[in-house]
Amino acid sequence: MRFLKSLSLFLSAAVLLLGLTLQVHAATGERENDGHRVKHVLLISVDGMHALDLTNYVISHPNSTFAHLRAHGITYTNAATSQPSDSFPGLAALITGGSPITTGLWYDVSYNRKLSPPAKTTPNGIPGGANLCPGTVGTGLEFDEASDFDLTRIDGGGGINPDFLPRDPNNGCKPVFPHQYLRVNTIFNVARSAGLYTAWIDKHPAYEWVNGPSNHGVNDFFGPEINSAVVPLNTPGFDVPRCHTVPDPAHTADWTTSILNITCYDELKVNSVISQIDGFTHDRSSRAPIPAIFGMNFQAVSVGQKLKGNGYKDVLGTPTAGLESEFDFVDQSLGRMVSALKKQDVFDSTLIIIGAKHGQSPIDVQKRVGIGNGEPQTTVGPAEAFDISDDGSLIWLTDPALTASVVANLSTTANQQTLGIQEIFALQSLAEKFNSPLQDERTPDIILKTNTGVIFTGGSKIAEHGGLNEDDLHVVLLLSQAGMEEKQVKIPVTNQQVAPTILKVLGLDPKQLEAVRAEQTQVLPFFFDQDDE
Repeated sequence: MRFLKSLSLFLSAAVLLLGLTLQVHAATGERENDGHRVKHVLLISVDGMHALDLTNYVISHPNSTFAHLRAHGITYTNAATSQPSDSFPGLAALITGGSPITTGLWYDVSYNRKLSPPAKTTPNGIPGGANLCPGTVGTGLEFDEASDFDLTRIDGGGGINPDFLPRDPNNGCKPVFPHQYLRVNTIFNVARSAGLYTAWIDKHPAYEWVNGPSNHGVNDFFGPEINSAVVPLNTPGFDVPRCHTVPDPAHTADWTTSILNITCYDELKVNSVISQIDGFTHDRSSRAPIPAIFGMNFQAVSVGQKLKGNGYKDVLGTPTAGLESEFDFVDQSLGRMVSALKKQDVFDSTLIIIGAKHGQSPIDVQKRVGIGNGEPQTTVGPAEAFDISDDGSLIWLTDPALTASVVANLSTTANQQTLGIQEIFALQSLAEKFNSPLQDERTPDIILKTNTGVIFTGGSKIAEHGGLNEDDLHVVLLLSQAGMEEKQVKIPVTNQQVAPTILKVLGLDPKQLEAVRAEQTQVLPFFFDQDDE
């Protein structure tokens, strides 16, 4: 009897232990397909990079870092970024799991019907004045270089100037910072609340919004100003002789005006990521843990796609020599990151995600049509309060009641040809895709989807983003980790699915993301075991 009783107790304990083991396994987010526990996620946005670009580059560079990462990962060849396809909503999708419906981020430059103008007119011309709040509602807002103390300096002159921010008339006319403007939390908020260390690097100080509304998401944020004047760079801890002097002294207005200069700007950020991998803060000023979630965006490819004389050779996405050099730079930089991860013995436990906030349109440069002369404002007329137009157009009106008449004017054959309009979203057709502007002070009254190739510019750039076309939306997405088998997934996925996937792989609950709960965003398919999904 004693033996049977002991055996019974032993079996009960074993069952309890097995149950606990299964619970721990589920909580840690281990993946059966490789047996590795992911402890770090390195998220890289190669802004402008299409799914086609990755395929073409790997075919022509079989020994590249891109090729190595793809050989040990899942490539989602039918991935889409946000609509519209701009940097703010694109990054928000990746790190919140939400669209503009929940995040409230439409563009870095946009309009809000309930906020008041900034205390001072911004460097890029958003009208301001100390006496405009309270009393005046409806204002353009600029969460880009125009919010810096000094946009000519790479540190923004000390960051964000509150006098250039929109103000809240219902909160003592206090300035609204970018992180306060985001409506939902981020993966960094969830990770940091769980006691994990986080970091992010991006192209303006205003990207501090990655901290989320609590302003408590990223331990180590770095936002060097991409539109600052080009100067020699010398990164602490790294020797980059080619950047000690300006590579292209003929183009020094800002870093985006040269395919040579932009690589030095990006290299500053690459070196910062490597510093974080090495166990330092981004500037190597102090020791720090290797982040659980960290990463950066590359601008080199986007610049190579835009500048005249570069871009693509044909409709098949064959890059010119200039654009090819930008892909080479990104590939070599990824190689440096991989080497640093291996040196610190964390490569096997790091999931590397290569994505893109946005694509770039058109790939076929023959389709390029530049539309200047103040359009579309010239056509819309005095009914327009604000627009942001790159290769699509978001239009806010002085009164939403004017929408039907403005749409009727835009819909004439002559005006559709003038503006290269493919589709107009307004009233019910807009409300079916997004929040109604009647209920959401941030939503545009009218969205123009333009013909592929249309760019609202009187200048020479040959491509842009921000629209709703294939070349804007169809972006690279690769998840890679040592030990994974190569797989290609062709079913449609979105950048919104990256955020919950990152949390789940780190053993955190994706439903802690407010946008994930609101929009029922799912993890990426085929990454976890079917039982886990």
